[in-house]
Formats: sequence, structure tokens, C-alpha cells
Amino acid sequence: MPVNVLMPALSPTMEKGNLAKWLKKEGDTIKSGDVLAEIETDKATMEVEAVDEGVLAKIVVPEGTADVPVNELIAVIAGEGEDAKAVAAAGGAPAPKAAAQAPAAEAPAAPVPAASSAPAPAAAPASAPVTAPAQAGARIFASPLAKRLAKEAGLDLGAIQGSGPHGRIVEKDVKAAITDGGAKAAPAAAPAQAAAAPQAAPAPAAPAGTSDETTKKLFAPGSFEEIPHDGMRKTIARRLTEAKSTIPHFYLTVEVEIDALLALREQINHGAPLTKEGKPAFKVSVNDMVIKAYALALKAVPDANVSWTDGAMLKHKHADVGVAVSIPGGLITPIIRAAESKTLSAISNEMKDLAARAKSRKLKPEEYQGGTGSVSNLGMFGVKSFAAIVNPPHATILAVGAGIKQPVVQGGEVKVATIMSLTLSTDHRAVDGALGAELMQAFKGYIEKPMGMLV
Repeated sequence: MPVNVLMPALSPTMEKGNLAKWLKKEGDTIKSGDVLAEIETDKATMEVEAVDEGVLAKIVVPEGTADVPVNELIAVIAGEGEDAKAVAAAGGAPAPKAAAQAPAAEAPAAPVPAASSAPAPAAAPASAPVTAPAQAGARIFASPLAKRLAKEAGLDLGAIQGSGPHGRIVEKDVKAAITDGGAKAAPAAAPAQAAAAPQAAPAPAAPAGTSDETTKKLFAPGSFEEIPHDGMRKTIARRLTEAKSTIPHFYLTVEVEIDALLALREQINHGAPLTKEGKPAFKVSVNDMVIKAYALALKAVPDANVSWTDGAMLKHKHADVGVAVSIPGGLITPIIRAAESKTLSAISNEMKDLAARAKSRKLKPEEYQGGTGSVSNLGMFGVKSFAAIVNPPHATILAVGAGIKQPVVQGGEVKVATIMSLTLSTDHRAVDGALGAELMQAFKGYIEKPMGMLV
């Protein structure tokens, strides 16, 4: 049976994708797990794997094509024993009426902010029946990646329902089973973190006078260049509008002295071991130390390490800190998982890797979705202070300003100290003023007595 390869939904916010590059050509033999193509989403460039075997009979959408809708046919794979030329001429298998509605996990009806989502399968046959868990002794069909993930998690593949072609178990099925604690998972189950994000309210209508044509009339013809919004900029605009209009923001600002932190950073970097190439194995930045201090503060004040949902408060067991990274066309927030338990050198190296891959749009969805709080640092650009917008499902975001030398009074004497201004924005539904103040006091303690981060 021919297999229709559809444009997958690789993130909860994805409605269209750009087919950047085909890594296989017509006539190539395809094995399960082979990378077929690179797809550009609104956040990253991702590789799409095949979940069935055969011959790539026809490429329907050429590489370089932009704005391909999710679930649109992009290629056809001829199954075992089928004539690839005949399949190509036929244009693939017709999709039955039941397939007209895509599974919820593959094409969300309405995007939700910052929710985790496993990538949708790259190839779906014309008819992909959902199978019951395998009977004892029966052969289990699963992709290589699914097998590896199940083995690492200690799961029995026979207890997992497959949503891939011919009932094959694919990556998202195993991830759903892991989320459910190893229990049998429904094919379209979404990871638990999806519940951490409140459902997105419809974006408010544009104020009068801000339509394209009305705005253009305010300027002389030829006095401006019109640059169309790309997918990332549209997503950022929508999500920030939703966050600012649906989340009751509350702000707290403190100033901290960072001379002791700067001195400790210098000692740590001076003592860094050398690699075989003779370069330091790490170079800790002030931002790395802020990430660590914030993670420890969230653990010290667990009631602030939460996410709001309409039905319950989600109190997190680890401090997964998102860090805003500026990239061409917008920004993205990769996550340092369990930052409270990592060394400063580990945070530093991980942050450098995530930032580099973020700028080349090579992050995986699980590397930038979720998180329990976030940090935005504009101090490196000389910004003294600012207030950031909460990024759901986070309940807090810490805005970090520049460290500036200024006179302070200590012990009745005027001295010069390096002072940094920090502003905490909170979702007041989850973290109120007193709780936010407690979090900031804990954070200030780690920053002004930084040795506490090393024990």
C-alpha cells in the first residue's frame, strides 16, 4: 500500500511549514527512521523521519516551498513490492473520509502557548488503523527511535498502542506512555506539560486605525520598505498579545550588590581546567550565575515554582529555567532542565550550546517548550532596568539589568559598589506579591552570598 507523506505538525503553534530541503531523492530506498527532509517551523529547523519502509516514489512539494499547510501531501512512498513509477503516476493513495480530520496531536485546532508537544509522524499511510496493544508472542512494529526511548524508560512496547502506519509504534506514542507513568497510552495523547499552559484566548481584534492599509496611509508613498512578517514574528506577536491581555501581571524590583559574585566568577574561570587544545573547559558568565541562583531560589520557595491552570496549580519538582535568547527575526527561550542540581560549569556549557543551536534554528521542541520560570537579561546591552512579559506556562520571569558602579552607604560610610537592578514579573493568579517578595529575597541571598551556590 502506498504511503502518503504529509506535512507534519512539529509544534503546537505550527499551522504551516517551509519545506527547506529534501535529504532523499525520488527512487531512493527508504527505511524506518531515515531522515526525509528538513522542515522550518516558526521556531526551528527540524528533521523529519520516515516511519515506514519502501521507495520514495514521488516528491510532491519541492524543496524551498514556503507556507505548506499541516497535513498537506508532500511526498509518496511506494510500499514493498509496489511499482514506484506506477505509484508516482497515481499520485499516492487516496485518503479516506475518516482521514480528513487530522489527529489532535498532529494539527491542533487552535495553538496554545508554550505547551510541550511530541513531533507528529512524518509519513502517514492512506489508512492508519489504531491497533490494540500487541498480544503475547506477537511481533511488535516500532520505529528504531521508539524502541530506544522505550528501552531507556523501561517500558514494555507490547503495552503501547501505535499511531503510525499499520499500527507502528512511533516516538510520540512512547513519550505519551512515559508521561502516563508507563500506562497504556492513547495514540493522540499529548505530554502532561500541555496541561501546564492555559488555553489561549482568542487574540484581541486590532485597534481601529491599525489595519495595513490605514497605517500605510499615514506615511508618504515610497518613504518605507514593506517587510512581510515571517512565521516566528507572527507567533511572537500573537503569544505576547495573549499573555499581556490574559495574565494579570504584578511587578517587584530589587537591587543587589554583585561585587562578591564578580569576584567568585573570576576565581572560578581562573581555575578552569584546560582542554586538549589548551583552551579553558568552561567560562562562566554572570548570566550563568543568575540562572543558577534563580533555580535555587525557586526550589527554596516551592510555592512560586508553579504553573497556573484553570483547574489546579501545578507545583513543579524541579526548577527548569528558560533563558531568553535573541535570534534573527525574534527570540526563543531554551530551557535549562533541573538547573538547581547542575554545576555552574555545566550550566555555562549547556547554555552556550543551546544559544548556538537556537540561532541556527536547530533546537528540538522539548528544548524550548515547558519550563517553570524564565530569565531575560538585557544588562549586557547596558539596559539598567526593565519589566518582562510572563511567558506561559511560566508563572514568573526575571528581568536582569546591568551592573553599575555607584555610591552606597555601608556601615555608616559611603563606598562604591556594583549594583544590579532586577525586576520580577509574576502571574498574580499563581504568585502574589508577598510570595514574589519571598522569592526575590531568596534570590538576592544567593547573588550577594554566591558561595551558597557551590555547596
